[in-house]
Amino acid sequence: MKGADAFADLFSAHATSALVANLRTRVEVVEVEGQRLPLTVNDADEVGNCYICRPSAAFVDYALEETRHLTSDRGRAAMQGLIRATAPMVRATGLDHQVQVNNWLLSTNPAPVLRDAAALRDGLVARFPGRAIVLRSLNHVADAATMEALAQAGFALLPTRQVWVYDCRADVPPWKRERRRDEKLAKRSLFVSDCQFRDTDWARAEVLYGMLYLRKYTFLNPQYTALFLREMVGRGLLRMRGLRDPGTGELVAVSGLFRQGQTLTQPIVGYDVTRPQAEGLYRLMMLAAQRDAEEAGLFYNVSAGAGAFKRLRGAVPVVEYAACYVRHLGFGRRAMVGAVGQVLRRVGVPLLERMGL
Repeated sequence: MKGADAFADLFSAHATSALVANLRTRVEVVEVEGQRLPLTVNDADEVGNCYICRPSAAFVDYALEETRHLTSDRGRAAMQGLIRATAPMVRATGLDHQVQVNNWLLSTNPAPVLRDAAALRDGLVARFPGRAIVLRSLNHVADAATMEALAQAGFALLPTRQVWVYDCRADVPPWKRERRRDEKLAKRSLFVSDCQFRDTDWARAEVLYGMLYLRKYTFLNPQYTALFLREMVGRGLLRMRGLRDPGTGELVAVSGLFRQGQTLTQPIVGYDVTRPQAEGLYRLMMLAAQRDAEEAGLFYNVSAGAGAFKRLRGAVPVVEYAACYVRHLGFGRRAMVGAVGQVLRRVGVPLLERMGL
């Protein structure tokens, strides 16, 4: 069993909350142009659900969290006011009552190549007549043809965030000074692959991910458990890497790599934030993934956040979109999706680009 079927089987074998603590969803499979992809189904009344299955949490709750990066108190207050004012509009879109295609329940889901989005649309409208159809993680660098096919099939393309990309599909970008420093540090580091993980390492990986993505960033991020990490690796869906303390042998940093087609992502990163910054644990885990992308000639989507760090290592910014189809759901919801799209394009995108997140 491989791919989407193995993923759906995982969520049949275990309760969703045992795998991702702050998530409720139902996982199914859909066949699209010969590709079998995971499909998540969610209801609008699942208040508090993680943003990977709830657009209002992404556009409102997570957006409010991101205003902490604004240095001006007046600017922060104005942005928070705008987000709260548009929150009813976001909820009125009905996008939370959705079926999401290609949802691997990761922050970034590398998009499949689609040529006939109309067939996908018609099949899902018939199967889920009362739900919005959503695909996340689209960008014009890696997914231009797919985005065009979706737009022609009537999907609205809503900008969601700015991500950083490192394109090694043709030529490896030239090294920056910071890359040379990272390589020097890596020569003294003890990396281990997931096949070398001990039973206790999975619980440690959960703790390290939580230190960074939950406690340092926000608890709105997916709360992955040790069970999820171990099962995803065991089913061939995720590759993990760790960094051990040379003295104690304990894991001090971890990362998880997910590949689909020619795109590589690193949705799992964690390290012991109590250790000296000079150890460069985050730098080392990012470097290892960058090496993987270079060696395999892949498009490396480095996701959002830490913009200055990623720019200094050769990554470039690109706006990411969610494709949403609601034309079968009535004029009111179509109008609200259009209005939200206008706000995101006129206010959200310029702000993201100016903040350089």
